[in-house]
Amino acid sequence: MSGGLPILYSFRRCPYAMRARLALDVSGTQVALREVVLRDKPAEMLEVSPKATVPVLVLTDGTVIDESLDIMHWALARNDPEAWLEAPEDETEELIGLIDGPFKHHLDRYKYATRYEGAVAEEHREQAAAILRDLDTRLARTGWLCGEKASLADFATLPFVRQFANTDREWFDAEPWPHLKAWLQRFLDSGRFKRVMPKFPQWKSGGDEPVFPAP
Repeated sequence: MSGGLPILYSFRRCPYAMRARLALDVSGTQVALREVVLRDKPAEMLEVSPKATVPVLVLTDGTVIDESLDIMHWALARNDPEAWLEAPEDETEELIGLIDGPFKHHLDRYKYATRYEGAVAEEHREQAAAILRDLDTRLARTGWLCGEKASLADFATLPFVRQFANTDREWFDAEPWPHLKAWLQRFLDSGRFKRVMPKFPQWKSGGDEPVFPAP
């Protein structure tokens, strides 16, 4: 049981849910985690968020936050020890908009081409790759997207670049993106990535709710 903590409906590999867990981790905000299997979504989640996608955060007063960026902002407003929110707001919004809009559009049609009528995976891969080439140029300056240190833009973007890279890792590794690859690898090697990626069993009504991040 949640023991008075907010409840987070999450799915380990979902990049949107990963975003939420990253912000909860850095802010030190603990939640009761309910791991969802997307083909078997719990009725409790659908009742509070009919849009039926993760992440969904249910606060102790019953407030529901069911957009990943809103969860990130909520957690960082409580505690932002690494100053993720200090990067320029307009620059941050532009970058995240690029990832959530055009990049995600092409990523889906590259990774899941058979789900989209007429989609040609290689064409969408190239459109997404053009965006990553621009990110590589940006990362060449300081190693981060918005200045000298990591910020909200980095951690809102990294889960999606990871998903793109894993679609065809051999192809990705052959591309000439040294700064992007170093940025991604630094994330994958970090303690933070390991903390937000533990495996949990599917949550069933009345079942255990692990505390996340772990005490």
